[in-house]
Amino acid sequence: MKARSIAKGTGSGRLLVSEAPISFLSGVDPASGIIIEEGHPLKGVCIRDTVLAFPFGKGSTVGSYIIYALKRNNVAPAALINAEAEVIIAVGAIMAGIPMVDNLEGGFSQLRTGVHATVDGDAGELRLEEPADS
Repeated sequence: MKARSIAKGTGSGRLLVSEAPISFLSGVDPASGIIIEEGHPLKGVCIRDTVLAFPFGKGSTVGSYIIYALKRNNVAPAALINAEAEVIIAVGAIMAGIPMVDNLEGGFSQLRTGVHATVDGDAGELRLEEPADS
């Protein structure tokens, strides 16, 4: 699926989709990678090594540094997908070297948690693999 490249590189993992925006400042614990924001649908879920998809970021510009801290602490997502990237998340992804895309061809709503995904930030592509039937 074609997308707009935000941050270069390639990252793969289990797709973790949030319909709600994410605030990295006070919403994600930079030491553990667990979403801690009260009332967030993914509260208690670890984002480490996932392909984290959420519509957009919210909150302070310090969120960029939290994304960088996640990477430094080895608890960052393997890649990021936004419906529409904004500066805080884009800068964090670039600083941390986390591949990122947005503006997916076909739209954000087609993404489903659990599917294996690969984000290619160099080519501006997202590849999805359905899990094999058991």
